[in-house]
Amino acid sequence: MSDENIEDVQSKISFFQGSDDISGGSPIESIKQKIAEFSNVKNVSFLLGAGTSSGAIPSMKSMHEEISKDIKESTELNSTAKTTYKNVLKDNLEDVLNILYAKKSYMQGSTDSENQEQDSVDSLIEYIENKIFTKINIDLSDGVAKDTLDIYKRLYQKTALRNKDLSRINVFTTNNDLCNEKALDNLNINYNNGFGGGLDRVFNPARFHYTFSKKIDANLEKFEPLESMVYLYKLHGSISWVEKEGNSLFNIQEIPVVGGSSKPDSDHVLIYPTPLKQSQSLGSPYSDLIREFQTKLSQQNSVLFIIGYSFSDEHLNNIIYQSLASNSSISIVIFGEYPECPLVKISDSRIYRIFGSTESGEKIHYFEYIVNSLLPDLDENKEKILLDDFVSAFKSVVDSGDKK
Repeated sequence: MSDENIEDVQSKISFFQGSDDISGGSPIESIKQKIAEFSNVKNVSFLLGAGTSSGAIPSMKSMHEEISKDIKESTELNSTAKTTYKNVLKDNLEDVLNILYAKKSYMQGSTDSENQEQDSVDSLIEYIENKIFTKINIDLSDGVAKDTLDIYKRLYQKTALRNKDLSRINVFTTNNDLCNEKALDNLNINYNNGFGGGLDRVFNPARFHYTFSKKIDANLEKFEPLESMVYLYKLHGSISWVEKEGNSLFNIQEIPVVGGSSKPDSDHVLIYPTPLKQSQSLGSPYSDLIREFQTKLSQQNSVLFIIGYSFSDEHLNNIIYQSLASNSSISIVIFGEYPECPLVKISDSRIYRIFGSTESGEKIHYFEYIVNSLLPDLDENKEKILLDDFVSAFKSVVDSGDKK
């Protein structure tokens, strides 16, 4: 390959620190070295957006288009419901649901609303939510979905096992699917998602502050943290969450969900990240999860890896901005270009951006490439550290002996 062609390949890969391109002559090696360095800081967090599950789950844009078509062709919905949907001038399903819930709330408190119109809005909301559930609750054992699950599994194989002197990793996600839980279960990796109990797994945010340890001396009360452990925060809820009255202070429970089922059972309540619904009945779980996100980013010596997140949730963006304003020791690593994101427009050496294509056309900021080719294996790192420490200590002893 000519020097000109090599230069062209390298120019497709960008590695920025603030506004400075630090890719150098070997951008991939520079990126891997920096990520390996960040992987061994005290507090490591990931923010995973819709892009990480995009191989298996339709994007919100695609889902909106598919559901719009389904509504138009539906025989379940009456003409009033279809007209109501047509009059909602939004191209995002979350915004659509916000408006429909607001309309429902208005009609419930209004004397001039007809029962037929209320029923139409109710049936429209139920229809949309059932469709979303169907498209999210996929069978993860076959096809593209299995391939996506395998990437999640490789992510946790590489990141879950950390030195006991470091904090366990935190995974924050805006996704409602079960890819994270399924991957962790398949790998037999312990994880804390805020739910605990026996037959009834109920939400309790205090669990996020629990440390899981193992006894290392049968005769003494001596413990050490579990090395393989993940803290999982589902910022927008999950298809496995239901709202039920019970003896807990928090009426949110986690239940098994059969992958590939056409719609939620009558007792299942899929929790959607709509501000109106949160304020009505689910404010506490979401606010607690958001608070944990803020707390983790305020910790000293922290790094946040952002993968597949579009920066479309302002409440999460604001927490990232606040962490940069208050925590001088945090680093933010963004996989993607995002030219319109405010973080990109400021020159801050704590903000890194990684994006581009390899010679073969692979997008280096896509979830699969990040996991397979950029993230280090912490097992390998641990062994290398032990060997490096031994060599260093041995050399020190030899040098001191020579001096004598």
